Amino acid sequence: MQSVPRSRRSAKSPGTGTSTSVPPIFPHIGPSVKRGCAAKDQAACAPASAMVLPRLPCARSSGLRSQRDPLVLAPRACLRLGNIKWVRKEISTNTLPSYAAWPVSGHRPRRTLVRPSLSRIAVALSISALAFSLGSCATTPAEPARDTGTAAFDVGHWPRTFTDSMQNAVRLPAKPERIVSTSVGLTGSLLALDAPVIASATAPEGPDADRDGFFKHWADVASARKVDPLYEVEKFDLEEITEQKPDLIVVAATGADSELGKIGALRKIAPTIVLDYADKDWNELSKLLAEATGTEDKAQQNTAAVAERISTLRAKLAIPSGTTASLISYAARGTSPIAKAAGPYALLLSRLGFTVVSTPKQFDTSTQPREDFSFVSYQDLPAALTGDATFLLAADKTTAMEFTADESLAQLPSVQSGSVFPLGAPHLLDYYAAQEILDYFEHDFPGLSSSELE
Repeated sequence: MQSVPRSRRSAKSPGTGTSTSVPPIFPHIGPSVKRGCAAKDQAACAPASAMVLPRLPCARSSGLRSQRDPLVLAPRACLRLGNIKWVRKEISTNTLPSYAAWPVSGHRPRRTLVRPSLSRIAVALSISALAFSLGSCATTPAEPARDTGTAAFDVGHWPRTFTDSMQNAVRLPAKPERIVSTSVGLTGSLLALDAPVIASATAPEGPDADRDGFFKHWADVASARKVDPLYEVEKFDLEEITEQKPDLIVVAATGADSELGKIGALRKIAPTIVLDYADKDWNELSKLLAEATGTEDKAQQNTAAVAERISTLRAKLAIPSGTTASLISYAARGTSPIAKAAGPYALLLSRLGFTVVSTPKQFDTSTQPREDFSFVSYQDLPAALTGDATFLLAADKTTAMEFTADESLAQLPSVQSGSVFPLGAPHLLDYYAAQEILDYFEHDFPGLSSSELE
């Protein structure tokens, strides 16, 4: 289906990887539950410059710089519902590979934006990837409870009513044919369902995102389907969305790509649903999206395909019963996210035969309840990483060598046994990322106590 033409583009120096400002990092990274700002707090909630550390009330930015992956997590604004949104500030400018010749066949010309160079992400969001809470404003109310999302309908029949993660009962008059995703963190899950995504918000170009701002583990799919790149994360553009003439708009409940504060305006354009990708496994999220998009059969196929592959790999790997594992997005001397046993990545590893160990609560610096990651300071890593094996999220062999060479971590069980493994998967776990992890274990995993760093 043809995309709706745009009337404007903004300026960028194409292919240079340089910029005069630093946009926020991928949606699954920031420790936020984006809700917009109360009217009385508009001054405090004004966006802060990403090139300097903002001096906002309730800012907590100390101790978050990584020597390997230089960044600063800094608060952008004092957000309603008691959360600070944190973003990365780029320090180094020599870590971005050139994408000047990146092929973008099949797309309409992208709305050009000034983009920065970005170092490797600390975590997801997940990503994963990736709503990480590190601070709050004392005068704001508590966050309301969210449901996981449900649907009330007969499969294959329309109209239907979908109850989303914010307990909004949304009437969907017909099977969507023009879906706009305001969340780059949800776009991959929609594409995996063959849902008719016509346009998506984007991430800053960098190690995890291509020139169009699409995450690389599904960027080729988006290109083949001619998905139109919209605005970059936190550069919300209602006019761009309106021009697409969507019949369904998808919004993230949490993360830097959440446009929950714009939900009123979006509902005037088309039915709008809100889903939280931070509190559920990829296949649970897929099931909910399938109910809203009428792609239930595809969701079942994807779930069955991954389940069958996991079963085969578990038998092949034959991980000894009781083998424990830690999963970390290593930030050198900064604060590192460590996967919790109930999080999406941990659930996938457990199905392969590992027992993922959670960080003891006393080491978790998060100020908001989370099920996916704990945030642990550098000095507490030796006590927090107790697994027989350690998997480094969104890492390569160089990162793993830096980890094992860190003298403070020399006594870790996984370092002592040579069981440290770079897991090159992205921070946000969706269907495509799950397949990448399974690819690693099928083709590249050397086995426990078999160092691949020598």
